[in-house]
Amino acid sequence: MSEEILINVTPVETRVALVENGMLQEAYIERTSRKGIVGNIYKGKVVRVLPGMEAAFVDIGLERAAFIHASDVITGQSGAEELTDGPKTVPDIRTLLREGQSLVVQVTKDPIGTKGARLTTQLSIPSRYLVFMPGVSHIGISQRIEDDNERERLKTLLEEASAESSDVTGGYIIRTAAEAAPAEDLIGDMKYLHRLSHSIQERIAKVQAPAVVYQDLPLFIRTIRDLVRPQTEKVRIDSRESYQRVMEFVQEFVTEFADMVEYYPGERPIFDLYSVEDEIQKALSRKVQLKSGGYVIIDQTEAMTTIDINTGAFVGHRNLEETIFKTNLEAARAISRQLRLRNLGGIIIIDFIDMEDSEHQRQVHRMLEKMLERDHAKTKITGVSELGLVEMTRKRTTESLGQVLCEPCPVCDGRGFLKTAETVCYEIFREILRVNRAYDAESYLVMAAQKVVDRLLDEESDNVADLETFIAKTIRFQVEPFYSQEQYDVVLL
Repeated sequence: MSEEILINVTPVETRVALVENGMLQEAYIERTSRKGIVGNIYKGKVVRVLPGMEAAFVDIGLERAAFIHASDVITGQSGAEELTDGPKTVPDIRTLLREGQSLVVQVTKDPIGTKGARLTTQLSIPSRYLVFMPGVSHIGISQRIEDDNERERLKTLLEEASAESSDVTGGYIIRTAAEAAPAEDLIGDMKYLHRLSHSIQERIAKVQAPAVVYQDLPLFIRTIRDLVRPQTEKVRIDSRESYQRVMEFVQEFVTEFADMVEYYPGERPIFDLYSVEDEIQKALSRKVQLKSGGYVIIDQTEAMTTIDINTGAFVGHRNLEETIFKTNLEAARAISRQLRLRNLGGIIIIDFIDMEDSEHQRQVHRMLEKMLERDHAKTKITGVSELGLVEMTRKRTTESLGQVLCEPCPVCDGRGFLKTAETVCYEIFREILRVNRAYDAESYLVMAAQKVVDRLLDEESDNVADLETFIAKTIRFQVEPFYSQEQYDVVLL
């Protein structure tokens, strides 16, 4: 499998595209005016404690106060996905925090929609191979490192190196990228994290809340740290300044990747190389067309994302069960890609077409699991439920692609549909009757969109005449070209 990373840098935004076998799989966007804050560490001030929610709001200097749950004050979850924790008893939030208290916190989830940032007090500082957690003694290993001998080698190496660094206390998570990494690289990472931790502690002691004490690396450098793998063939950057900064980072921390990073000076926009721009536009649509003729419908709501599969124009060749199976199998591949590309997170419900054959169900389920193994975000999938649904979760820390690039439609207010012209006409009739009872006017002027006025003068003309007779007043109509289909005004003359 060939893999390339394209990095497009402009003064207003940075965009990263992960391309596998010539097909866009993931897209990341960071805008100068609205940078992501996941991983940032703040010295905040508790502004409100909510016993009924076992949580508190913390002012960290943003427009909206951030949210911290009692469980995150005790143990924290940031960066520790690989650690398995059993159920815990959560103490009363009032015994943990009080209003006006200073608190050192780290952002685990960006502000999304109307919700503020999510916080934890368990700090975690990532590097290429390790995540350092001050105040924790545990050493965890990524579950994606499956070789037992390699897991033992890495753990032993970290334990010995930690024992020699007695001046620094903390635990570690060994990241997937550390698999087969040389011992000197891991120890170098450890020393870097120790220096960074000391620097953070010094700044915490100096600043007054609310203030930022540590900011994560910019997107184009985080890409090198988190996304580049041995199987990555090329990393192309279209900004010379950013390329030079990346090379400085590479030569200091990941020298083995120096040969794969290159500056792209071409006149053709870098995102045109693999039709990345077109794929991003397609990812904003509800409908995903399958090659067979079937299609997938993706609806994102605040609580969850629902995905529906249909055979569409695909009629198959053998029988109905085989047609359904092939459509579901193709959809499973497409869905895994769309989840990554659109950066959909939280609860996801997939309604595959009903399959009678249990073996077909197992194969579709396995295909979805296999394709999601490439996902950088943590996912968890259940089996097929009694209703024929597959339920899954995908870790959400930042806004989805649609939330970054789009906003709710001001015409339909995010509903995705408009009232019909017929419905609006009947609303106008009711409004005229209401106004006629309340006010004394000689006649009425209805101002509405072209489509609504056309219907009033054509299909609804008899109803308009009856209404004029009933109220004994004339009604005139005026087209307002800037009105949406649902907008209208009834003016008294």
